[in-house]
Amino acid sequence: MDRTEGTTRTEAAADDAAQDAPAPRGEGKRRRRWIRRTALAVVLLLLVPLLSVLTALRINYTGDPADGTQTRDRDALWLGHAWVDGRKKDADVDALARRLKDTGIRDLYVHSGPLEHDGSLPKSVYPKARWFIEAVHDKIPGVRVQAFLGDVLADENSEGMLLADPGTRSAVVRSARQVLDTGYEGIHLDLEPMPSGDRDFLALLDALRRETRSRDAQLSVAAHQIDPLPALHTVFGLFTEHPKWWSQEFFGQVARRVDQIAVMSYDTAQPLESTYGGYVAQQTSLALEVTPPSTDLLMGLPFYYESNFDHWGHAETVPAAVRGVRLGLSRTDADRANFGVALYIDFAATEADWRAYKEDWVR
Repeated sequence: MDRTEGTTRTEAAADDAAQDAPAPRGEGKRRRRWIRRTALAVVLLLLVPLLSVLTALRINYTGDPADGTQTRDRDALWLGHAWVDGRKKDADVDALARRLKDTGIRDLYVHSGPLEHDGSLPKSVYPKARWFIEAVHDKIPGVRVQAFLGDVLADENSEGMLLADPGTRSAVVRSARQVLDTGYEGIHLDLEPMPSGDRDFLALLDALRRETRSRDAQLSVAAHQIDPLPALHTVFGLFTEHPKWWSQEFFGQVARRVDQIAVMSYDTAQPLESTYGGYVAQQTSLALEVTPPSTDLLMGLPFYYESNFDHWGHAETVPAAVRGVRLGLSRTDADRANFGVALYIDFAATEADWRAYKEDWVR
């Protein structure tokens, strides 16, 4: 090794040592201060809009509902599969009749599926349907029984129903014809997750409407919530393949094709009763604005308890939902005749849920 090479290596080692040496105390403080300020800015960037939204919903929950914003005797109740698969007996129908006495419930959406992914429906999944329909007509006069049919829609990462296939849509219509032949007085369709603007869904509703009208039967749908902020469904779609909201325009397009549209106004992730009630009030107003007066608009009530990120049981309560419905109705169309609430679901409901529905909505 010559002197020049040794000198060069010594200088390089000195440079490395200098780079590894601790930063001056003042520089370290400045770096930590910059990190704290950046973290605070990020938190505020996320927190301020969220707090603004929650505050707006809380304000939307204030005020007094207008007089007369109670049941119009057009309410509905979602029922589980046990009513048509043989588990329920005459005594159960008697108890249901007592439960529904002096309420505003006119329609029962009894789960009679699910549909197969190809749109077909085996008769074996609802063997006691005719018995139940006749028992309801006998013991609960004036209440209609609709077949609650649904399926999971396919996306690129999962199996499910492909509405884009004309054969599948035709099979769904045949399944509707099949259950109407059994004696059901309507079809209640719940296909999820349904993207906003889906033209195949609209085509299916048009075909189903022709079938139900020819039989003087009802066509109803379970609907996604409406964008609480403009184009939120588009933004949400950038991060997930499971659509949460519909545009208000698409909601109106669906509402014009059916006899009843029931908004699934639960699973909102709202943390407080006041913000949940304010959210329901907003949803009620948005839905009223685009639902034709001839279509029954029903707002869903959470007749079940869960606590998770989508549904906080302490917040999504029946009293909060009913108050929100009444506020939205009061502000937008207090005299709307074709309006009601839909209770989800019979087997999870508590006495407190029924009491709140009767005291706050039926009166």
